[in-house]
Amino acid sequence: MTATHQHTTKLLIVDDLPENLLALSKIIEQDDRIIYQASSGEEALSLLLEHDFALAILDVMMPGMDGFELAELMRGTERTRNVPIVFVSAAGKELNYAFKGYESGAVDFLYKPLDIAAVKSKVNVFVALCLQRHEVKRQVEALEQSRRELRATQAELERSLKMRDDFMSMVAHELRTPLNTLFLETQLRGMQLDKRNMEAFSADNLQRMVARDGRQIQSMIRLINDMVDVSRIRSGKLSIRPAQTELSALLERIVSDLAQRTEAAGGTIAVEAPQPVEGVWDEFRVEQIIINLLTNALRYGGSKPVRITLAQNDGRAEIVVRDQGVGIAPDDQARIFDPFERAGTKDVREGLGLGLYIARQLAESHGGTLEVDSAPDQGAAFSLTLPLQVRYDPE
Repeated sequence: MTATHQHTTKLLIVDDLPENLLALSKIIEQDDRIIYQASSGEEALSLLLEHDFALAILDVMMPGMDGFELAELMRGTERTRNVPIVFVSAAGKELNYAFKGYESGAVDFLYKPLDIAAVKSKVNVFVALCLQRHEVKRQVEALEQSRRELRATQAELERSLKMRDDFMSMVAHELRTPLNTLFLETQLRGMQLDKRNMEAFSADNLQRMVARDGRQIQSMIRLINDMVDVSRIRSGKLSIRPAQTELSALLERIVSDLAQRTEAAGGTIAVEAPQPVEGVWDEFRVEQIIINLLTNALRYGGSKPVRITLAQNDGRAEIVVRDQGVGIAPDDQARIFDPFERAGTKDVREGLGLGLYIARQLAESHGGTLEVDSAPDQGAAFSLTLPLQVRYDPE
């Protein structure tokens, strides 16, 4: 296993005689091992609390704290409880001495004079066991990480599938209304033609029919355009074509174009643009942002006046659309800029929830921002800021 060979093993040897420490170090040293030496039990405990050792080799007979006492302390401490202990003794192989060592927590016993081959073999076994434990731990951690990533991927997939299903449901619902209206209009006209009632197709009636048809078709076109824009945004292919643009005239024209919709909503839109503000932007995309903000203001403004203001500060254009409607709860203010999220109420629940997402993406594509300031029952103010010179590098 590659990961096993890369791990450096730490070994601890404890003996009060320097010559014994040196001799044992020479026997067990290897390139992939770090050997720590301690000449007393106290010094050994300090090292044990600082490092993770694969093995501790303890001399039994030491002044002060002997090897058995040190082993008992190690077994009583959580950090050192599982460190394997090998005792070294010059007292011979008396059974009761070895028994005391095993009773203190030893896993093996070595006797002086040391058998070099036996020492190397025993240490190699414990080092191999340590490496295997590290490898198993690494594999378990990697497996757990994989499981977490799999769960996250599964959750994201489920979220995407739910979003897709919700999206298809919303598209079907939003398209059904204008399609049903057109279908009913067609049926009614067919019935009038079958009855040869040509008075139903007078100039005034035809004009109203065309206007109704146009509104329904525009509604469907808007939904389709929103879906196309989202696809382009996500694929990084949204087109921005900057050109010299003057915003005050643009705002007046947009408000004029929305006059019929404003009247239908029972509200008004006031424009406050005391001075022209010129810059380099994509006029079509900026218009798209403003129309979205004004449409939302009319939809959720409770038929109260809507105000749009234009100013220029520190090399940036600032457009604020303010309504006096139901407002937006703090928890919803970030969510409404996500795709397929709608700032709806129990009375108003329209659209695919793409408008504000697209608007913010368009603002950011100009190097600008789109933020909201609102509170429940205190209306909402959407602030669009745009640098006067858009930095756009078409791919």
